[in-house]
Formats: sequence, C-alpha cells, structure tokens
Amino acid sequence: SGSAITASCIGLGNSTTPPPGQAGKPVPGYNVMILDENKEPVKAKTLGNIVIKLPLPPGAFSGLWENQETFQKLYFKKYPGYYDTMDAGCMDEDGYLYVLSRADDVINVAGHRISAGAIEECILFHHAVADCAVVGQEDPLKGHVPFALCVLREGIKAEEEKILEEIVERVRTNIGPVAAFQKGVFVKQLPKTRSGKIPRSALSALVSGKPYKITPTIEDASMFKHIEEVLKKN
Repeated sequence: SGSAITASCIGLGNSTTPPPGQAGKPVPGYNVMILDENKEPVKAKTLGNIVIKLPLPPGAFSGLWENQETFQKLYFKKYPGYYDTMDAGCMDEDGYLYVLSRADDVINVAGHRISAGAIEECILFHHAVADCAVVGQEDPLKGHVPFALCVLREGIKAEEEKILEEIVERVRTNIGPVAAFQKGVFVKQLPKTRSGKIPRSALSALVSGKPYKITPTIEDASMFKHIEEVLKKN
C-alpha cells in the first residue's frame, strides 16, 4: 500500500484510550469501507470485507512489476471501484477498524458470515487439542458448514468421539448455534506452508470431496493423503 492505512492519529482527534482490539482509524487519503458479498456497505460492528474506495492516495503502489493484468485482477476485479485488502473485519460507530481474519477465513453458513479463526480459537481452548484448522464443507442445505481438522496432544487417552462432543458444545456455548458446527476429524498433523499458514481453500475442497491443488510451498504434502484416508474411515 505504500503507507499505513489505519493508525491512532492523536492529532486528528482520535482518543488516547481507544477500545481494545482496534487497528486505528483510516488515515487521510484512505477511504476504508466494509462491504458484504453483494458489494453493499454493512452496518457498524458487522463482519464484512475490508476494502478501500478508489482513488488510492499518491503514495500507494500503482502496479506489479511487468504484470499489470494480475495487478488489476487480484486487487480490483472482485469489488469494482475499490481496492480489495482481502481481509475481513468490521468498523464500530466511532470509525475504529477491527481486522478479524483473512477473507478466505470466513465461512458463509446459511447467510451468516462466521470466522473460522474464531471457531479455531474456541477449539484450541480444549485441553486435549494441540492444533486445529476449521474450513468450510459444502452442505446442500446451508451452503457451507464449519468442518474441524484437529490434532490431539500426546498422551491423550480420552475417546475421540467424546472430545468432539465437548468441542461442539464449547463452540455452541461461545459462538452460538448459528455457527452450525457439528463435524470434525482427528489427524496426525495439519498441512501447512513453510511460513506456517494453513492452505484453507485446498482443505475446504478436500473435505467437500472436490479436486484440490497442492501448492509447492506446502511443507509436507503427504498430510493431504493422510487426511483423505481419515475422512474415508469417517
């Protein structure tokens, strides 16, 4: 972007005690907005896609090196007239921005936008779970439902079914029944990129029984086959 998009600029009248969790207010030159999937602005404190209304300020980048076609497709095609940050979040009544997750981390469950990261955080509070990834599984009724891939801690003796029941109840209590979270499996390890990111789109396709692509950045590609075998057993 070339410069900070949001900040707590005291000289612009921002509070010296801003609410916790915020990423500041848009700085001069950036018109930050939150849009839904229909490209319409959402109400305050409603999860949506963080975009910036064009034009961008003079310091912003103007292209990718020798690749203007990809530049336009990547950042400006999905929301015409806006720069797509590819982040999801919300804005409160006072204009403070909250960046909650990446856009591909949001699961659309029967019209409700649910953050996979929030469900993961809830699951990781269970003493038996060492790691987890939540992705959207295609569902004929709701469009998508959250599906958890969990890694158990070493030495856990409890039955997997019982742990899954406890996890489902924990998510229902903390996030609510609207998340429609009921499904999950336990795997040895999660496939991740070398920088530690979870390949959500590939895992979502895998749990939905669709073809998926393994990118070269995945550290241990054999984990995809392992997950396939676990899913067949379940």
